[in-house]
Amino acid sequence: MDGLEWQGAVKDISASVNWLKANGSKKAGVTGFCVGGALAIASSVLVPEVDAVVSFYGVPSPELADPAWAKAPVQAHFGELDNFVGFSDVTAAKALEEKLKASGIPYEVHIYPGNAHAFMNRSLEGIKRRKDMGMPDEDEAAVQLTWSRFQSWMTCFLSS
Repeated sequence: MDGLEWQGAVKDISASVNWLKANGSKKAGVTGFCVGGALAIASSVLVPEVDAVVSFYGVPSPELADPAWAKAPVQAHFGELDNFVGFSDVTAAKALEEKLKASGIPYEVHIYPGNAHAFMNRSLEGIKRRKDMGMPDEDEAAVQLTWSRFQSWMTCFLSS
């Protein structure tokens, strides 16, 4: 995360959304995981052409984007056991929820009990990494519920 040029990444998202809309898409959504999740939320504040956002475990720094100023609907997912303090832990998730409430846009913040950071990464490498770090990795039901919520959210806000 330290090497990322955050403003440049937001500009890339903006360019991508604008390209999609210039080439026939009526609406565009942004989703991301970890740093990408934080960037997705930032895009709801900084890229007015975004129509919906889903973030998986990541909140932007207040210097980048204050979610209280979000303009696009935001759905966010966090693991209860996530220990990335200030970025994707439960305290950060609850603070995000308060900011989104203040924004007045539609939002949902979901916290999944017994799950840690990156619980959606079902790749063999992701599973091994979580096991090596002592993180629980046995909640396929939470993964399926999260995907279902993601699909419903994007369908609701991106269907014409």
